[in-house]
Amino acid sequence: MTEVTKALLLLKDMVYESTSPMEILRFSNYYCNKGLDVMVIIFGPMGVILGKADKCGSPAYDEKIKECMELSIQFRCCKLGASIIGMKEEELIPGIEFIESHEIAEMLLEYCREGQLVVTL
Repeated sequence: MTEVTKALLLLKDMVYESTSPMEILRFSNYYCNKGLDVMVIIFGPMGVILGKADKCGSPAYDEKIKECMELSIQFRCCKLGASIIGMKEEELIPGIEFIESHEIAEMLLEYCREGQLVVTL
């Protein structure tokens, strides 16, 4: 059996209409504390809002994301999803990078081929 060393977490749901963003952040912390290399991909027109800097409301997602980043959890934002809502790279929380759709597709293949963990919410 393959040892799981990496976790790829994908979020597509809207920030303020679902518990999925908070679950993704909690899962990412949990897996990181278990010693896994964690990557969070936010995609789709509503999911990418999680990566937008200076969001208002509760919970304080920006701070939670920064805490995750301090633990070495990586965040990527789908460029296509962001472009659909007119979000620019400079609007992202510092440390979040754009990723192309084909790169996400390739990562899914890689993680599956390696027997690694993939979670979609």
